[in-house]
Amino acid sequence: MPENLYQYFIDQTWKLTENWYDSLDKGETKGVYSSTDPFVIEIIKQQNYEFHKRFSRVFIDDELDFERNFEDWIIEIAEDEQHLNTPIHHILKEFFRTQEQYLDLFYTYIREYPKRYSKDEENRFLHLITDTYAKVITWFTREHFTYSERKLQAQQELIHELSTPIIKLNHNTAILPLIGDIDTTRSKRLVEHTLEQCARKKISHLFIDLSGVMIVDTMVAAQLFQVIESLRLIGVQSTLSGIRPEIAQTAVQLGIDFTQVTISSTLEHAINLNI
Repeated sequence: MPENLYQYFIDQTWKLTENWYDSLDKGETKGVYSSTDPFVIEIIKQQNYEFHKRFSRVFIDDELDFERNFEDWIIEIAEDEQHLNTPIHHILKEFFRTQEQYLDLFYTYIREYPKRYSKDEENRFLHLITDTYAKVITWFTREHFTYSERKLQAQQELIHELSTPIIKLNHNTAILPLIGDIDTTRSKRLVEHTLEQCARKKISHLFIDLSGVMIVDTMVAAQLFQVIESLRLIGVQSTLSGIRPEIAQTAVQLGIDFTQVTISSTLEHAINLNI
């Protein structure tokens, strides 16, 4: 019965973990596997041990129960900060090394109990191990990629937010200091973020300072005008300050009409006039 095989494997779980860690090439691996921190070492051993406890059930659980039992481990490792800082090919290498351990242990079991299963049953168990490992590795890789993408997107959102900060001066007045180059991607985010923040913070007057902007192409100048027009439509007055000659020239070439916008030479001057 498969229960015998399961029991044989489950009895070896901690030994598998110790052998795995002892044979780890710590000089060639990076990230979590090369750590010398006793706390980190204990964690990865425990994670490896928990893997064995779950994988051993492949011999007695149906596919649905097996996946339910394995899901929390997959997600934990996929979202684990130490593993996120480890190159994915090193993680996959350890998956395959662990698979070799299982195959070696399975062959040892067959040698110890040569009459317990038929050749067809042995082959079926062998394929069960390799096929399930392939599914687990694919599952982990997918979850790892998905979480990494979400984390990267969140970081990009934070960067975008920090690059277009709406700083309140009082209950209804704020500053938008723009610094650095404004490309098409940033200008699109500028439109969305500025409108969202002004509406959320109940801003009625926004000072947009361009003194830190060195280059603005025609598309970005048009986007800037769109910001001002969109703000006007939601009842927010805009004051521009620090417009460099190159930016002014681009606006003129585009035929952008700033007659409805208050313009000041410096941010300080604009604030003194309006507050």
